[in-house]
Amino acid sequence: MIMTSPARRHQMRVRAAQDAARAAPGQSLAGHRHYDLMLAKLGTDRRRLKEIQSVARKIEVKREVLPDYAAYIAGVLEGGKGAQDDVLTTVMIWRVDVGDYEGALAIARYALHFGMTLPEQYERTLPAAVAEEFAEAGLRAFAAGEAFPLAMLQEVEARTRKYDMHDQIRAKLHKALGYALEASDKAGALEMLRRAVELNDRIGVKKDITRLEAELRSAAAGADRTN
Repeated sequence: MIMTSPARRHQMRVRAAQDAARAAPGQSLAGHRHYDLMLAKLGTDRRRLKEIQSVARKIEVKREVLPDYAAYIAGVLEGGKGAQDDVLTTVMIWRVDVGDYEGALAIARYALHFGMTLPEQYERTLPAAVAEEFAEAGLRAFAAGEAFPLAMLQEVEARTRKYDMHDQIRAKLHKALGYALEASDKAGALEMLRRAVELNDRIGVKKDITRLEAELRSAAAGADRTN
């Protein structure tokens, strides 16, 4: 991690905002000094990551280097007009990888609003990547017995709904939403899981659907007996 003073970070944020404000939507920020500096750093960090085989170690390195981008990212989000920015979109993915979901979503809102794209190595559209990265993060959390913010998954689904993407990706998002809803809204969870199966018959939720249907029938029968 690069050690910088608060004053230097503030200066970087202000200049990044100024540079981003000068470029129109769809244009590249290439040629703007602060973008080029961060893009060069990103290249160095990518090469470092490429030499690492362990996924866990890659995440550690991303967690180590991400603060170096924070002031730049804040400036772009503050002053930007949607110019294409490979640093910004890569940091979005890396923030998901390290569990900074709020930080990733802040970038996703901006990038989706302006129709930005991911660098070529990701081989996905940006909306598909946002949907899949958050869906998989939620599913990993649920598999580990941990919670994942329902509101975040709902926002991701709403913001990516209009975009074309593979059914398998959207099925993952509905599966994650189903699991997130289960504690508070079993009927809503069932609806999401059924939609996931419609999109991908092999999504792996059929037993969950059977269980939820039984629980809802039991709850309805219990309510009838008390009336």
